[in-house]
Amino acid sequence: MYKVANASEYLVITGAGITDIKLAKKAWVLPGQSYTVFDLSPVNYTFEVQAMSAEKLPFVLPAVFTIGPRVDDEHSLLKYAKLLSSHDKLSNHVKELVQGIIEGETRVLAASMTMEEIFRGTKSFKQEVFEKVQLELNQFGLLIYNANVKQLVDVPGHEYFSYLGQKTQMEAANQAKVDVAEAKMKGEVGAKLREGQTLQNAARIDAETKIISTQRRGDGLKEEIKVRTEVKVFENEREAEVAEANSELAKKKAVWTRAAQVAEVEAAKAVALRDAELQREVERMNALTTTEKLKAEHLSKASVEYETKVQEANWELYKKQKAAEAILFEKEKEAEAQKVLAEAAFFSRQQAAEAELFAKKKEAEGLMTLGQAQGAYLRTLLDALGGNYANLRDYLMINNGMFQQIAKTNADAIRGLQPKISIWTNGGEANGGSGGMKDVAGVYKMLPPLFKTVHEQTGMLPPAWMGTLPDKNS
Repeated sequence: MYKVANASEYLVITGAGITDIKLAKKAWVLPGQSYTVFDLSPVNYTFEVQAMSAEKLPFVLPAVFTIGPRVDDEHSLLKYAKLLSSHDKLSNHVKELVQGIIEGETRVLAASMTMEEIFRGTKSFKQEVFEKVQLELNQFGLLIYNANVKQLVDVPGHEYFSYLGQKTQMEAANQAKVDVAEAKMKGEVGAKLREGQTLQNAARIDAETKIISTQRRGDGLKEEIKVRTEVKVFENEREAEVAEANSELAKKKAVWTRAAQVAEVEAAKAVALRDAELQREVERMNALTTTEKLKAEHLSKASVEYETKVQEANWELYKKQKAAEAILFEKEKEAEAQKVLAEAAFFSRQQAAEAELFAKKKEAEGLMTLGQAQGAYLRTLLDALGGNYANLRDYLMINNGMFQQIAKTNADAIRGLQPKISIWTNGGEANGGSGGMKDVAGVYKMLPPLFKTVHEQTGMLPPAWMGTLPDKNS
């Protein structure tokens, strides 16, 4: 059937004849194909992102993002069609996906900035959030058409912005009080100066003598000292207030600087950790690639060597077969020639040779049959003995009379020998006597036959001081 999409829609067609997917405004949908229509119009997503600054101060960032498929890039449209076209743009799935990306990138960016930087640089903060979120949405084929970040709002229980406003109001009020007091002081001093001048002029007009003139100068000097003293006191008070304000500002700057340095160190460590993880993943993939490459190279080399060896073996076999056939052909021709030339003269010898050959063949067949029978016999015995070769060996030696033959051979080896066996004793206990002397006598009776046996066995004679052997002839 023929399908046509609306102006803000696209057809996604899959199925027979299409390798992956096909995007079109209008097309024929053939049997074995299916299609889906998805809308290209952008959608507004309103979120209240809860984030935390580098000083660990939580805040709420209300934002409105206008997001939709990127229509000016076919590759992005294919991504969107594959990943999100099956979901409605207003569904929870798409909304949670977009919200997760926006909240994640906003929190990461906010954690690297102080609250003052976020508050004063709202435009740059918005631009950075826009760029980082767009980078993540590219993998889904989505485009941010507009992003509006509203005024930062305090989290309940953390009224930072309200306290900041109160601080600004109090600073303005205190500055106004200081300005009013300074103006009042100037007015009172001016009034006093005017009064003093009037009095001085009146005194100057009324004073006619030197005493009155001196008194007027003394009064003027007193007034001058008084005014200078008041001015000095006021200057000291202002310097003390300025010093106190500078001290508070320095303390706050030190706290903010330390927090910013801690955040920078944490961010640097996080970047280094992520870089190490990516490097480890790259090394692992390189190792896998190298392993697969080596496997492919060795396998290809082994296959080539195997084919080469097979071809060489086939060639050698072919040459040997041809050589054997040639030799056989020559032998046959020689035999035929000899048969034709000497058929009459050597007929009887040929018959005898054939008879002998037949006898040898029969003898060989008999030996082969005997060997097969003996092999079957041995296999049967081995199976009966449970596969024990030692028991099979002992059985065959007993059955073939091997042990009887060994005994006979040993008997023949010692046949004709005349071994001499000497037996001696101490004469028993028939004569009686004391125990100590009887033992000594037994030892002396044992020595002559012992010496005689040693002499007969080895040819050695005992020393003269131990005694001599009797003469055999005596």
